[in-house]
Amino acid sequence: MAKRRLLPLTALRAFEAFARHGKMSLAADELCVTHGAVSRQVRSLERLCGARLTQGPRNALKLTEAGERLARSLGSTFDEIERSFLELRADADRELHISCVGTLAMKWLIPRLSGFNSRHPDLNIRVTEAYRPVDFAREPFDAAIRLTDAGPVEGMTATPLLDNYHGPVVAPALLGAGAEIAELSRLPRLHTRSHPQAWAEWAEHAGMPLGEAREHREFEHIFYTLEAALAGLGVGIIPWIYVAGDVAAGRLVAPFGFVRTPNRFQLMLPESPKKGIAAFRDWLVEEAAKAPPPPLAEPLIA
Repeated sequence: MAKRRLLPLTALRAFEAFARHGKMSLAADELCVTHGAVSRQVRSLERLCGARLTQGPRNALKLTEAGERLARSLGSTFDEIERSFLELRADADRELHISCVGTLAMKWLIPRLSGFNSRHPDLNIRVTEAYRPVDFAREPFDAAIRLTDAGPVEGMTATPLLDNYHGPVVAPALLGAGAEIAELSRLPRLHTRSHPQAWAEWAEHAGMPLGEAREHREFEHIFYTLEAALAGLGVGIIPWIYVAGDVAAGRLVAPFGFVRTPNRFQLMLPESPKKGIAAFRDWLVEEAAKAPPPPLAEPLIA
């Protein structure tokens, strides 16, 4: 592809504005510069072109034939650029880029997005998996959903969505009804590498010491741990909101219920949120209010 020449864009823009308005002063007002600055740009463009683009006295300049030809070309070109720019900006305004912890996105957010799309067909939700604290100044996100016990961070607002409950879940075939806590030790214990303290946290929140398991199996992400539990590979500690559907459908059982953690799922927004985010926030809060409550942990039998 041939290399483009470096065009004097500032001068071309100044000339196009003058040609459209017919006066240097009006062109200067549009461009937020002085009358003299526009005049100098037009003169500079004439030198670069090697042709006169204007004629007549300074207070009544008119376009030459060459100037009219260039003005027509620039006018149609700038019109097309403006249309393309406005179309791109409109597309960007219609898209909301949401950063969300992966398993919540897969098990809760995405399955509900059709409801949001039906209510707001003019808005498109783009979801990206992320876990670290969001930085709206450096990352291209319009909102973020995180599991955290932190309050609002400087430069953003936080809207609580879902309290977090967690507990051991297992395939029904591995653990019968009325199981005692000691039975957990005979089952393979599933761990998530990104959250290795899950079992210890559950034992603390449930208020009981945790015995040693006979076998341990580790997976990279909590979604893998959840799939391993569904496949009957062992028992894992999973947040309630991730397994509510599987427990209701009988694919998993939670024989010891769930206990609340200090964390909660929160929607994080920049101080100056994008147009459309308010509708997404209100819809999220509404959907979160519909979430089924977990079966709570009862006193455990050691």
